[in-house]
Amino acid sequence: MDIARLIEARRPEDVISCDESAKVRDVVQLLAGKRIGAVPVLRGGALVGIFSERDVLYRLAQEGALCLERTVSDVMTTPPITVEPRTTCDEAMALMTRRRIRHLPVLDGERMVGFISIGDIVKRRIDIAEAEAAQMRIYIQSA
Repeated sequence: MDIARLIEARRPEDVISCDESAKVRDVVQLLAGKRIGAVPVLRGGALVGIFSERDVLYRLAQEGALCLERTVSDVMTTPPITVEPRTTCDEAMALMTRRRIRHLPVLDGERMVGFISIGDIVKRRIDIAEAEAAQMRIYIQSA
């Protein structure tokens, strides 16, 4: 299965993101309020980075609370690692594992069409495994 199927019910405009000029303090509150681990960072609507809990942690360890007054562009991970809609879920999971990341923006050309987490992929794999198990039970019972 590809990423396009994973995000097909989602609207790109519903992706929670932030502008590169936002203060770290404000985006940390956004992450906490939405109970999410990362957001894509935009400049004029174009993806320029990813801001995650890890970015905050690393900066807090380096410079303390002063980092909360910085702009997200000073702290974000850039360039962002991305996938395309035609990328398979297995390929995306391998990329996340190899690069030790938990979130991927989905780009169609230059346009961001989605944002996925490792949790999205794991949930989809569990759903597929459960459906296959149910089909197997039906098959065994009817044999």
